[in-house]
Amino acid sequence: ESVHKKPRRERHFMSKRSCKAAKSIEDAIHDNRMSAERAFYCIANGAGELAHDYKKQRRRLMKLQILVSSLNQEVKSLAEKMNLQADAILINQCNENRYEEWTQDGHRIHCYHLAERGVGLSRNNALLRADADLCLFSDEDIVYDDGAAERIIEGFEQHPEADMLLFNVRVQESRFTYWNSFYKRVRWYNCGRYPAYSFALRTAKMHEKNLTYSLLFGGGAKYANGEDSLFIHDCLKAGLKVYSIPVEIGEEQPRPSTWFFGFDRKFFHDRGVLYHVLYGKLAAVMGFRFLLKNKSNMNSESCPEGLTFDEAKKALLSGIRDAKGGL
Repeated sequence: ESVHKKPRRERHFMSKRSCKAAKSIEDAIHDNRMSAERAFYCIANGAGELAHDYKKQRRRLMKLQILVSSLNQEVKSLAEKMNLQADAILINQCNENRYEEWTQDGHRIHCYHLAERGVGLSRNNALLRADADLCLFSDEDIVYDDGAAERIIEGFEQHPEADMLLFNVRVQESRFTYWNSFYKRVRWYNCGRYPAYSFALRTAKMHEKNLTYSLLFGGGAKYANGEDSLFIHDCLKAGLKVYSIPVEIGEEQPRPSTWFFGFDRKFFHDRGVLYHVLYGKLAAVMGFRFLLKNKSNMNSESCPEGLTFDEAKKALLSGIRDAKGGL
């Protein structure tokens, strides 16, 4: 009987040892799992911090330059008013030729005072001197939101496929021509409504394609306006990938127009010339679309010459015909 009891006690004793061993193994597995989770958490957070630091470093390495066109301005006051948050090249058309530079909030401002006229000439003088990774066209009546430069750089970081991005700038209702509600590709048939101050480009790409502004269109040139539409048109024709992006960067301050003096014959004639250059054989169709769109705006106040719809159409078609013979 004692022989039978001993094995039972032994089995009971072994059972306790097994339980202890199993408990120890379970605790070890739990401890290892917790250690593994902590290690994974640390690695994940470390990777996140590294990625964040890398993005910040890239942002520091990617430089933006603002290309400002102005006319007869007190340039240092202008630069402060505009809230420039990046290096800038400021072209001030006036009655003298001289150069000056200064630092504003840690950013280098290069200013060229030039005794000449023409917005296309002004923009070319700036863009041919641009040497940062990115450049943004601007005018003297634009005031930038805080953080605008950062948002522009982030836009290009998030969209490496884009050679040119068109940003939102707030304007008064009478000047409203576009608003980007989502990120989309810009094509030849919808590129005519964007102003220069929405344009940001990769500088090297622009120089590689030898892109410049037309000297025939815009304020101070032979034809009243359309230089911005032609520039985008040339960018697309050169193969640049252009996108509009729903990011606000600033606001246009109201001021009298330097080129629009109402819907007169010259306005519609110049529009016809522009449409021939932009649309070729579709110039008349696009011109008629423009007339229909603006018909309700052609009143006694906006038409100083009292043009009728048919007279406006005739002036526009004459511009198309003249352009066919050469600019």
